[in-house]
Parts: sequence; structure tokens; C-alpha cells
Amino acid sequence: MKTYFVDSFTNQKFKGNPAAVCIAENDLDNITMQNIATEIGFSETAFIKNRTDNIYSIRFFTPKAEISLCGHATLASSKIIFDTTNLENIIFVNCDNIELKIEKAADKIVMQFPVYETTAIEVPKAVLNALGIENTVNTRLCADRKIILIEIDDSEKLANLKPDFSALINSYSGINGVLVTAQSNNEDFDFHYRYFWPWAGTNEDPVTGGVQTFLTKYWADKLNKNIFKAFQSSLRTGTMITELVQDKVFIYGEAVTVFEGELK
Repeated sequence: MKTYFVDSFTNQKFKGNPAAVCIAENDLDNITMQNIATEIGFSETAFIKNRTDNIYSIRFFTPKAEISLCGHATLASSKIIFDTTNLENIIFVNCDNIELKIEKAADKIVMQFPVYETTAIEVPKAVLNALGIENTVNTRLCADRKIILIEIDDSEKLANLKPDFSALINSYSGINGVLVTAQSNNEDFDFHYRYFWPWAGTNEDPVTGGVQTFLTKYWADKLNKNIFKAFQSSLRTGTMITELVQDKVFIYGEAVTVFEGELK
């Protein structure tokens, strides 16, 4: 099975978020896909299979479980298809039969993702202590993605967070992850964010596109604008442009292929 490693949301190798892309010629069972994702060990491995013309099925597996949406693995999969075919646009269909429309646009790949709402939530002190957060600006829950959103007041504090992941995973249950965000301290970006998800994936996701399904709308409501430059202040770092258009979020990103081989 043809397999690629792609660094997403960056134009530099060994930056951004690495994803594995497996091109399945035949249907694979869930156990096999989970074993492969665990073996590779990236935050996500995508399995894509051509259905017809420009339509592909796509499945996402973390080292622990299958998830329904993943931005950086969708970007990585799009990069491989665009580089190995003559297609200019494709449609991915995920495990929930949600269609993800993808287009090539100059030096960027543009992905259309759904938009989800957030509601107010009181975050337990144990969660904040595990993250190393003393004060919050706002706390919300995206029930559709099972992700808690925490806004803090300083992007430098965000970059310096050093969570206790053992304490974090024991501080809350029934969620996939916690997203911490802050308005940018400089004019190069609108907001910064980091995503911690030891419940469902790795301790910290290097660059996360899927959270823009609710994070872009959150900042759109707060800043009264609809186009953003986002920076993920993880160790590897990554950037993207997002745009809120009615019930869709457009995510503009770049990706670099770093490995090509065959999985036996």
C-alpha cells in the first residue's frame, strides 16, 4: 500500500504537523487501520480510497482511536492526490458522510469544513491547574467535537504552557481534547492556539486544522471579522489562513511531502 508522510500547515520540512497518508486499493478493516496508525505513531493517519472520478473516501485514525474530522491529515491527503493526479478539485467523504470540498488555489490548498457552535461551560479548577492556567477570559464547549475551548489573555503565556498530562487526563472525562487560545500580541497573526488531547490522540497536536470548525467562528464573533491568520504555538509551530463563509470555514494551507514508500 502506497504510503506518504506529509508535513501540513507549513512550507518547510520538519515543521507543521506530520500526517501519514495511506492509499488503499481495497477496503481495510478497522483493526488493520488502527494497528497501522498505532505503528506509525503520528497524531493522525489518513486512509483514502478513490470512489469515482474526483471523489474519495477518507478515514482518520489517531494512535488510539478513529476520529471523524482532521484538518492536517485532510490537507496532507489533498497534497498527495494533487501531486499524483491531474485533478484540480476533489471531494472527500468521511465516516459520517460529510463532504469535504478541496481545491487547488495558487500555492495554497483550500479546504471547506463545516462550522460548529460553542456554548458556555464552567471548566473545573483541576483542568486549569493541569494546564498551568491561573485566569481565563472565556470558557466554552463545542459539543459536536467534544472539545473544551479556553481563552486566556496573553499569547506569550500560551506559548509557555507546560501541561501536566497525567493530571490533565484525570481531570475530566468524556471529551476529545482541550483547546487553549489567545489573541495575538503582534500584527502578524490574529490569534494563537494550542491543542491538548491525551484522551483521544497524542499529548499535544502540533498543528490542528479541525478545531477551526468552531475556533474561527469564535474569533469572528469576538473580533467582528471573517478572515484570520492563525498561529499554532506548539514546538513545531504552524500557520494557516481561515475564512468564515456562512455555514462553512475555508482553511488555506500548504504542505510538504517528506517520505514516500510502501507499507507491506
